Amino acid sequence: MFKKKPYFIVFEGVEGCGKSYQSKKLEINLSKKKINSVLTREPGGTSSAELIRNLILKDYFQKKKKDKFDKYTDTLLYLASRNEHIQNKIKPALKQKKIVICDRFIDSTIAYQVYGKNVKKSFIDNIHKYILGGIKPNLVFVLKVQANSSKKRLKARKIKNRYDNFPQSFYSNAQKSFLKIAKNKKNYFVMDSSKNNKELEKKIFKIVCKFLNIK
Repeated sequence: MFKKKPYFIVFEGVEGCGKSYQSKKLEINLSKKKINSVLTREPGGTSSAELIRNLILKDYFQKKKKDKFDKYTDTLLYLASRNEHIQNKIKPALKQKKIVICDRFIDSTIAYQVYGKNVKKSFIDNIHKYILGGIKPNLVFVLKVQANSSKKRLKARKIKNRYDNFPQSFYSNAQKSFLKIAKNKKNYFVMDSSKNNKELEKKIFKIVCKFLNIK
């Protein structure tokens, strides 16, 4: 029997892996069980965090290198957006014993900024000490995807952002980073999202139901 309690579920993975699709499907499947949840994303999730998101994503299209953000400025913007998100959406929702479903969280910062851009992990960890307030995911789904599947999905997107246009080697390295982060963690589930979205949706919901004791 499901007992109302705070629960934080995160979807991670590279662009085109199906995170946004599966997080939305999870919200829908929970609602069918009469369970309300809060669906959100990073960077973004609140009006102030979305403003910061726009700065981050538009930076890629700056043509001159001198006009682009330094990697530490870029990272600070992600962390500023996260702080707004945590303080104004995630924390209040968890206090109200709601289920929060988030498209990206801390692991994306580690995969892209630390492994991808060589930002010092200690730099990020030190800031997280002040902004996380003990909040960490109860359940994380890492969606891995084959290169041809992610390419096809990215090509079909109507609205592009900076990470949709990176070389395939970037996505490959990022995916390896996500898998490395997930290794040997009991609350992490690595799922192949290359094919059959419907089947994956069922598997994810089955795991969530088991964790939350939903009949």
